Amino acid sequence: MPTERHRLIRMLFDEYIAMYAHRDARLLSRFGDGFSGFTGSGDEIVKERSRWVDLTLEDFAVVPGHIRIEMLDFHPQDLAPDLVAATGFFHIHLPEPDVSFASQTARLVLVFRLEAADDWKIVHSSISIPHGTAAPGNDATLDELYWRNRDLQVQLDERTKALAEVKARSEQVAHTDALTGLPNRRHFDAMLAAGWAHAQRAAAPLALVMMDADAFKSFNTHYGRLAGDSCLQALATALSQAAAQDPRGAVAARWEGDVFMVLMPGSDGPASLSFAQTVHAAIDALALPHEGSAQGRVTASLGVASMVALREQPPQDLLRAADRALRQAKQRGGHCIEVAPGSSPAD
Repeated sequence: MPTERHRLIRMLFDEYIAMYAHRDARLLSRFGDGFSGFTGSGDEIVKERSRWVDLTLEDFAVVPGHIRIEMLDFHPQDLAPDLVAATGFFHIHLPEPDVSFASQTARLVLVFRLEAADDWKIVHSSISIPHGTAAPGNDATLDELYWRNRDLQVQLDERTKALAEVKARSEQVAHTDALTGLPNRRHFDAMLAAGWAHAQRAAAPLALVMMDADAFKSFNTHYGRLAGDSCLQALATALSQAAAQDPRGAVAARWEGDVFMVLMPGSDGPASLSFAQTVHAAIDALALPHEGSAQGRVTASLGVASMVALREQPPQDLLRAADRALRQAKQRGGHCIEVAPGSSPAD
């Protein structure tokens, strides 16, 4: 097996183990569509991602604290260009002493599928955690299992509120971009729909600023993906800080890749252009080196659009206008701000 693929599979497996051990709700976003799996103590084949999410949340609620996982053995399998598997043997150490878990070897098989560029999702999980085999008639062992099950039930009852909190956190994670901390595309789509409906009712302008980092692919190629991630985080910070200063409550989001959005309720063309100029200057002030840029530093292009929505007009019209403006800015050589024709005038 190529060493690089081996490292990839181990990285995917270790990422799962780390999030599971820390009871990290971000793990819920790693399960892919068409998921299947089964648990060591369950009696069903899980055939839906939503059901597995519920089981994981129940697991987190029963033992909410950090658990320690002691790896014993690991085996990667490179099945296809878009499909890999990993098998791990380990001991689980719970926050409180639990001889039955710590003394037994847990076995976990994960299957990952590449669903988008560099986005590997878990499509199968099967785990076995044996509790040992009792000899027939061994009443002490049966009593131990009875009290253990009773204790687990008490813990589950006591932590119903904790489960609700985990679900609330998972909802937040599902709408947050993991890299930048900004709202993700799903959340932005919901904000755009709500903001557009309000603008229609109030006959008020709604502005959208679309920003794209210039020559970002060459930045990643030259400096590496980790530097690229740091660059995106810096751009997101500059954008969110500018949005926080908007008196009407602008909200920044990561759309995809190196494309960001800012939704600006109540902002007309001049106000949104002024905001875009502020962002442009803030990114220039970062002075992040970029040898592949004509300016020698990281720059961004911005498309600006503002509309007073008509009653039957869809929000995609505002999105398309900002996208056209951004493409025109790129055609001018990048590092530009372009305002879409027809953006609403000042009051």
